[in-house]
Amino acid sequence: MSDTNATGETLTVRDNRTGQEYDIPITDNAIKAKDLGQIRLDDDTPGLCTYDPGFTNTASCRSAVTFIDGEKGILEYRGYPIEQLAESSTFLEVAYLLIHGDLPDKAQYEQWVHDITYHTFVHENVKTFMQGFRYDGHPMGMLEASVAALSTFYPESSNITDADNRNMQIVRMIAKMPTLGAWAFRHAQGKPYVYPDNDLSYTENFLAMLFKMSEQKYEPDPRLAKALDVLFILHADHEQNCSANAVRSVGSSQVDPYSSVAAGIGALYGPLHGGANEAVLRMLRRIGSKENIPGFIEGVKNGDEKLMGFGHRVYKNYDPRAKIIKKTCDEVFEVTGVNPLLEIAQELEKIALEDDYFISRKLYPNVDFYSGLIYEALNFPPEMFTVLFAIGRTPGWLAQWLELVQDKDQKIARPKQIYTGDRGLEFTPREERWK
Repeated sequence: MSDTNATGETLTVRDNRTGQEYDIPITDNAIKAKDLGQIRLDDDTPGLCTYDPGFTNTASCRSAVTFIDGEKGILEYRGYPIEQLAESSTFLEVAYLLIHGDLPDKAQYEQWVHDITYHTFVHENVKTFMQGFRYDGHPMGMLEASVAALSTFYPESSNITDADNRNMQIVRMIAKMPTLGAWAFRHAQGKPYVYPDNDLSYTENFLAMLFKMSEQKYEPDPRLAKALDVLFILHADHEQNCSANAVRSVGSSQVDPYSSVAAGIGALYGPLHGGANEAVLRMLRRIGSKENIPGFIEGVKNGDEKLMGFGHRVYKNYDPRAKIIKKTCDEVFEVTGVNPLLEIAQELEKIALEDDYFISRKLYPNVDFYSGLIYEALNFPPEMFTVLFAIGRTPGWLAQWLELVQDKDQKIARPKQIYTGDRGLEFTPREERWK
């Protein structure tokens, strides 16, 4: 049996159970999983499938949003290196790039910023909705529920085939995420909610809604606003991670984008995805001082301790975002004063990067190693870290969702399974089972 493709490249597979050979087309260094389905013992048995928990080597889509080369430590949004975007761009410009595929010209950028600024306010009933949460509710849970609730305020969002309607919901969601995140923060502190100030930039406005008290006008330090803007850029997208996969999986049912993004927030809520920077802070506090680092390192090697903030599922080199955040730390601490944990973090990184144990395992600092220190310096409690992550990631989620709904190859997500339970059991009536 054979098949061909544009390049003529194929993979020849021999089934040693039957002696049959199959030529499977290779396109973009991948084979289609369904092509393995033709490999079967006979017509009465299912075809071959792949078993890949966690999708460690399975491509679920074709995407032009984000490129990662983990071996070389490269991250690009729409082809632009993350280093250049963090240095010279703004978060809203990067959001436009992710959504539209190109950098905006002056008129496009001004219109984009205007539209998002105009839509930062939320319906007053959202305020009532959020006031219904417990006083000690986690801000991330409030954000997840509030984003999902937006679909009831904009029922037209279910019409995902209309391009103008899709764009309207995208603008609304990017605009309203800081408002919802800030209100969740204020609610947890028992403080009155602060309405958006449309004279401020996107990040400045978010800081004002978080921290404004009795002053007539809140004016954030521009260095802190810039640092948070950079952090948002670094988190804006990261290919097919857990939350992006959740957005795509739920979106494949053709539900509205608010429900899809709420699924992404739920995935990010998990400690294995969004909570790593909080774990780094706990680790640094437990170490306590530079003098305790050698003993901690030995504990890691012996399996008694976990080195948080090092290593990554994708990166087998220094996470390019970590380098940028390390520089941003210095700029933030000029304003806030140095976090005493920074000295421990820097010494820990220095020792780990010189130790063959970590070098051989390709354990380099990732984005979470320093980001928690910055968030803490900006007076965010640990439970807000994932909310900040979610605000930054929203354009990426929406870019992934937009790509999904326009991709004719995509179908509703329905993975196969390998059944391991009983079969053909005889049902016994209650009267006999309960004797």
